[in-house]
Amino acid sequence: MIRIDPIIKSVLILLLLCVPIIAHSANKLEGVRIWAAPESTRVVFDLSEAPKYTHFTLTSPYRLVVDLSSSATKIDLSKIENNSKLVKKVRISQPPSKGTLRLVIDLVKPAKANLFALSPTAPYGNRLVVDLDSGAGGAKQAPKVTPSEEMRDVIVAIDAGHGGDDPGSIGPSGTYEKKVVLQIAKKVEAKINATPGMKAVMTRSGDYFVNLNKRSEIARNSKADLLVSIHADAFTSPQPQGASVWVLSMRRANSEIGRWLEQKEKHSELLGGAGEIIQNTDNEQYLAMTLLDMSMDRSMAISHNIAGDVLSNLGRVTKLHKHQPEAASFAVLKSPDIPSILVETGFISNHKEERLLTQREHQNNIANAVHKGVVRYFENNPPANTLMAKNSATSHKVAKGESLSVIAHRYQVSIASIKKANKLTSNTLRIGQKLVIPRA
Repeated sequence: MIRIDPIIKSVLILLLLCVPIIAHSANKLEGVRIWAAPESTRVVFDLSEAPKYTHFTLTSPYRLVVDLSSSATKIDLSKIENNSKLVKKVRISQPPSKGTLRLVIDLVKPAKANLFALSPTAPYGNRLVVDLDSGAGGAKQAPKVTPSEEMRDVIVAIDAGHGGDDPGSIGPSGTYEKKVVLQIAKKVEAKINATPGMKAVMTRSGDYFVNLNKRSEIARNSKADLLVSIHADAFTSPQPQGASVWVLSMRRANSEIGRWLEQKEKHSELLGGAGEIIQNTDNEQYLAMTLLDMSMDRSMAISHNIAGDVLSNLGRVTKLHKHQPEAASFAVLKSPDIPSILVETGFISNHKEERLLTQREHQNNIANAVHKGVVRYFENNPPANTLMAKNSATSHKVAKGESLSVIAHRYQVSIASIKKANKLTSNTLRIGQKLVIPRA
């Protein structure tokens, strides 16, 4: 029989007793962040390792319970910043078994929960993300045109880049891109809303992340005529400076900075949450692709025209990085049915431009430039059935012997467009009748 020294025996016993504790507490909850959107809230649990978790909901009162196995924490959850109208608080509750960390999210009302884990992406480590949705989120729907409303507003969707877990680029002095672009975007929103015949819709109005595909969806649900995404540029060195305007390229960007920005967008998705892949399961896929290409070509042509107008105005208030619109494959620009541009307001990685981007006067000058460029395009090319089209249309009084074909030929417009603009159900006209002649 082998005799074991009493001291060694005691140490071995202590080690054996500690093994379950070590195994049960391998993962550490290191932080909790709450990001509130108008109709939803994201709760992020920062962990030392990839989480193993289960969850379930309870009612009376409404709660979401998350059990993290082999986990522990020392943080004080009562000190977490919370501006959510959906989440009352996050707290620790009695665990179902030893070594499990039970977290309870107390809710104001019932909410659909979507949980997923994210692997480390600088500046964050392992995360468990809880997305809570209390209803149909996103921007308010554009008002429906009723019989009493002859014309509608031109809708401009304004997208402030990044947000929430995704700070965007960070300047040398610590300025977050997500903060300055939201400030500029809100200034553009105010100017659009102050323009007769125009209305702005924000893809995000606070410090929270919106999935890149969701941004286009918000614009589409709002029946937007244009999507303007506001960003602040960055590069690996502090030398580059100047504003730029980007449009969609079906190929990878051919400039070094363009490739850098495309990579940054992928990084943004990893920071903000799992990206979504849009799949087309339509049996008539070839027809669908043809129609999609036609729609995309039209949107890209309009986008390029608007980008040129915006860039021209930006050149009057700030230094330009390039004097022509640039092209890259950005997800936020890929909506085939909505003309879209991305405005890089300057290089936040440049010391001088970082300072400028935080100044209210400079932000206002940038917002003015974007607003003027957008308004100029729609004044010259107002969409059909909009107030801007009505205000820019020509009035014609029908004379003896005139028919729709004669009037259409005179103004170089189609008969159908005259009938649509005047809500005519037949080709019959009467002498003295006043017609609105839409732009050619």
